[in-house]
Amino acid sequence: MGLVHTVHYLDFSSESWKMVSNNPTIFETIVDNVVLEIRDISHRENKLVFKKGGKIEYMRSVGKYRLRWNDEDLAN
Repeated sequence: MGLVHTVHYLDFSSESWKMVSNNPTIFETIVDNVVLEIRDISHRENKLVFKKGGKIEYMRSVGKYRLRWNDEDLAN
């Protein structure tokens, strides 16, 4: 299970992602090899490549965003 916290808002393109749940907010990839580049709260760059059908949970909490995913959903 992967986990990253960021202070930056992420925009999930409708060409690559669809929302599958509102509570919690979960996005699912609709194509293969979708890349998310995330700068965490320590300013480290994280590059995640998702397989088609991969999901990420997106939650806002006290001035930051928490992203969680299953490592099996990653292509790399």
